[in-house]
Amino acid sequence: MKKNIADWTIIENSLQNNNHCLMKVKLENNGTLPTILPGQFVQIKVDNVEDVFLRRPISVHFVDYKNNELWLLIQLVGKGTNKLAEYKVGDKINIVYPLGNGFTIPESSEPKKLLLIGGGVGIAPLLYLGATLKEKGFKPVFLLGARSGKDLTQLEEFKKYGEVLITTEDGSLGEKGFVTNHSSLLCGDADFIYTCGPKPMMVSVARYAKEYNIDCEVSLENHMACGIGACLCCVEKTTKGNTCVCTEGPVFNINKLTWQI
Repeated sequence: MKKNIADWTIIENSLQNNNHCLMKVKLENNGTLPTILPGQFVQIKVDNVEDVFLRRPISVHFVDYKNNELWLLIQLVGKGTNKLAEYKVGDKINIVYPLGNGFTIPESSEPKKLLLIGGGVGIAPLLYLGATLKEKGFKPVFLLGARSGKDLTQLEEFKKYGEVLITTEDGSLGEKGFVTNHSSLLCGDADFIYTCGPKPMMVSVARYAKEYNIDCEVSLENHMACGIGACLCCVEKTTKGNTCVCTEGPVFNINKLTWQI
């Protein structure tokens, strides 16, 4: 898929909680958005920050083709991402897009229950995935987890596209515990699982999928620098050897990974 680099205009940039901001951007000069797959990501240039030289990889949260907008849910974890949260409406940012591959979208309606499991900022790519699945005629179920209810965001947006189940570690919202402890998983009746979040969470989800023989794709969040496979920062061991997550992922079927599951 062709990669693009362009300046975008920020049309919204709002803090969602202490850890995340939602940035909505629009192509300069009313440019037309290319096809962007659920699960792909972008690289954002961060200007005027000391010691921040590399672009920041951010998952595509949503694509609004009607209004020519890209939504990005950004976790505030360092100088670069905190600077992004300071940008104002009308500011310009430079983005490379779209990068990586996307989740598999079933071609038929045979999979009845599609379960989308996200933890932390790993919920970000699942909104656009859920919207795409609904558009294809599916009824996705979101299972979202966080340390506390205040750490979850965009819940009303998720509810537009499917049922939303929640777990929090402190029990302040939804069921108490990790996503893999949710009562909905007891019967193992999902037909396909998509997941993104902290690696221990995804490993647990993968083990669950293996146990119940459920097809499962994970979106890895390995550290990335260049985004084009040159720096080798994001290498992951797969059944075909070491692979750059930025170019061959971030989405992988669990059967292609060497996790001890």
